[in-house]
Amino acid sequence: ATSTAPPARKTAGVPEGTPVVTPQDLPSRPRRNRRSETFRSAMRESFVSPSNFILPLFIHEESDKNQPIPSMPGIFRLAYGQNVLDHVAEARSLGINQVVVFPKTPDHLKTSTAEEAFNPNGLSQRTIRLLKDRFPDLEVYTDVALDPYNCDGHDGIVRDDGVIMNDETIEYLCRQAVSQA
Repeated sequence: ATSTAPPARKTAGVPEGTPVVTPQDLPSRPRRNRRSETFRSAMRESFVSPSNFILPLFIHEESDKNQPIPSMPGIFRLAYGQNVLDHVAEARSLGINQVVVFPKTPDHLKTSTAEEAFNPNGLSQRTIRLLKDRFPDLEVYTDVALDPYNCDGHDGIVRDDGVIMNDETIEYLCRQAVSQA
């Protein structure tokens, strides 16, 4: 004899550890209707626009050409000067009015105590002045850190025995912050 019963319905698996509960007897299960763009827009908790973005500026002064950054395809170190201004002008035309400056310090300026970090004529400080002179309402952030200026690559001053000198490092970080203000 052949069965005329419909084929068994396949049930979905549940993750191991899911609690076993008694189903609630509800006439319907109210959920937000997320299928409508209008409804999603009305209920959206966050709206991200270009004004929320902060553009990272990787700056160098080794030549007048922008240099690709191999570890970040499509991203360039911008040559200090007009290239930086042009890049920021383009970003502003799109509604981005915040930048953060990351300098590439030449090796000959790096030291174990990173004094270049607070050089009033250092690359970061000159870049900040260049940007603020051209775009006074531009928000400019900086990376207050010693590692770009330290020949050891540390974000602090290091004793011969490898211990970070915290108080001395904080003094230089404060000098750096003031020089970039």
